[in-house]
Amino acid sequence: MSTCLKILAGSAVVLLVGCGAEEQAENIVVQPGSIAVADTQTLTQPELGSFGIDLSNQDAGTRPGDNFFRYTSGGWLDTFEIPASRSTYGAFTVLRDRSDDRVRTIVDDLAAIEPAQGSMEQKISDYYLSYMDTARINSTGISPLRPGLARLADINSIAELTAAFGRSRIETTASPFRFGIGADRVDPDSHQLSLSVGGIGLPDRDYYLLDTDRFVAIREAYVAHIERMLDFANIEDSATRAEAILALETSIAEHLWPRSQRRNRDLTYNPMSYVEFTSAYPGFDWDAYFSAAGIEQLDDLNVSFPSAMSPIIQLVTDIPLQDWKSYMTYRLISSNASVLPEEIDNENFDFYSTVVNGVPQQRERWERGVGRVGSLNSLGEAVGQVYVDRHFPESAKRQMEDLVENLRAALAESIAGLEWMGAETKLEANLKLNSFRPKIAYPDEWTDLSAIEINEDDLFANAQSVREFNYLDSLSRLSKPTNREEWGMTPQTVNAYYNSSFNEIVFPAAILQPPFFDPAADLAVNYGGIGAVIGHEMGHGFDDQGSKVDSRGVQRNWWTDEDRANFDELTTALAAQYDQFEPVAGQFVDGNFTLGENIGDVGGLSLAYRAYKMALNGEEAAVIDGLTGDQRFFLSWAQVWQAKIREDALVSRLKSDPHSPAEFRVNGVVRNFDEWYEAFGVQPDDEMYLPPAERIRIW
Repeated sequence: MSTCLKILAGSAVVLLVGCGAEEQAENIVVQPGSIAVADTQTLTQPELGSFGIDLSNQDAGTRPGDNFFRYTSGGWLDTFEIPASRSTYGAFTVLRDRSDDRVRTIVDDLAAIEPAQGSMEQKISDYYLSYMDTARINSTGISPLRPGLARLADINSIAELTAAFGRSRIETTASPFRFGIGADRVDPDSHQLSLSVGGIGLPDRDYYLLDTDRFVAIREAYVAHIERMLDFANIEDSATRAEAILALETSIAEHLWPRSQRRNRDLTYNPMSYVEFTSAYPGFDWDAYFSAAGIEQLDDLNVSFPSAMSPIIQLVTDIPLQDWKSYMTYRLISSNASVLPEEIDNENFDFYSTVVNGVPQQRERWERGVGRVGSLNSLGEAVGQVYVDRHFPESAKRQMEDLVENLRAALAESIAGLEWMGAETKLEANLKLNSFRPKIAYPDEWTDLSAIEINEDDLFANAQSVREFNYLDSLSRLSKPTNREEWGMTPQTVNAYYNSSFNEIVFPAAILQPPFFDPAADLAVNYGGIGAVIGHEMGHGFDDQGSKVDSRGVQRNWWTDEDRANFDELTTALAAQYDQFEPVAGQFVDGNFTLGENIGDVGGLSLAYRAYKMALNGEEAAVIDGLTGDQRFFLSWAQVWQAKIREDALVSRLKSDPHSPAEFRVNGVVRNFDEWYEAFGVQPDDEMYLPPAERIRIW
């Protein structure tokens, strides 16, 4: 669940795992069995269990009120072994594997028809074939990197280093400064460049700064890994250089903001004119930096982490030039490892996946090839057009739009009944709600990828061609208005997101499958699944950061002081709840870092429950297999987050992922619902019990 190039630095994308005002939506109720799944065949039986939930995964020995995550999935958790090629495995992974299988079939079918040279079919097929040709890749060796390595070796001055930093993004090296181009937060119809700092090779600053046994061991392994990577390029004094690289990155990490601050929209929006910027941050040749990046005129920009800028500028001067060259050389090799000989690729995997995340072996090469060709920043939209034709009927898109409107109506009802929000703020909240723009399944306008040159015989050149296309496209945006028709995910992506600058909620085709949605499943199951996903993304528009943006996508305070204080009191209490969760001994969930996603989960499930009750039209849900409608609803939510994860990967995510671990996306959420207590008879002596006064319901 990561951001992508199409939605760049100026636009906040909030994932599940990231418009003009409209009239109030009427409550269009979607009945069970009325929405088609992602395949064109009509199903009469649910894919999972007898009504949409696989009850065989349960742990009957666990009480729901002690651990609802285990109660729902404990049988599966106790018996399932994570595949050796995965850091985690669960409901999302199953669907992603299914999507990969479908894309592989698409690619294989295109290769079989021998597509015309220059066609998108040829480019998709040849890019994939070039990745699969390991014999050619291995025989070519590291020679594709030689020009880049030579350019870095020839750096002899700070001026030349500055220019190399400017080219780092297109040349896949490293820089302590980086930029992105996206929607201006106060003028979302225009683009703005945002400049930030970073450039570390480990997942988070904590990996450099904490002296626990785990992080010390990872740093030692990191140095050994860097040495081996430099050896592949016959770099002299590789061991000494590796130590210097760790020291350099540690110096950067010391000035990076804590992760909870990095997501604060108030702190990270600091627009200024270019003249003001160069005056505020002297000691670095910004003209040369941006010129090398291909930007000859920059009138204004945003500085994301202002207090870190001057200290890192000083590092450029203080750290020896040779160490910066070593740092960039290592990153050039590492960044390109996946398109270099297998021994280099395997070494990169061994550190970043095995050491850092505990994954024993790589995924099959075809899986990695499908991921490379089908990603958003590659040929993903071209693949997506075929995917949609094969696996997503038009009727499903229309019916999903109806379900979104049900959730919109539920949120409108919720806002109307809020006791902690006054009429003035409610007016603005409803404007934002009515302006939500849903995007379902696939784009109405597809990106033109015809300029990308692809040759079956040269994987490295193909990767470079894709990279150059995206980079030049990014630079060209500075002189153009934003395009609200663009998507930040491909149709074959199993995920969803909210984009605050466009006030849009986006649901790719591939997520509309069980356990999220099944046309043959019970109504409660679909609302507890895809309904809560829709509510989650809507909730991001009103989380601790999304709530700082208005109905037009403009970052501004549209709250009264009293209402904002009431909201902050609720969100602070929710963050405190999650701070208590300790998934690994000594490693806690960061309640402030994960706050936006936790609000999305709690709020999304609340909205889905309200919409489910509205869909029942006042009638009592039938009991199915001994389970009430409310029980099925909460079990469906828990089923969505059924997952196992390796401990090292879990620690990495605690440090770098704003989502709470799967266990707490279940237990941390349901314990705030009175209805869950009633549905499962949860009592004060149960481990998850929260007194009513401590239960948080925001939306």
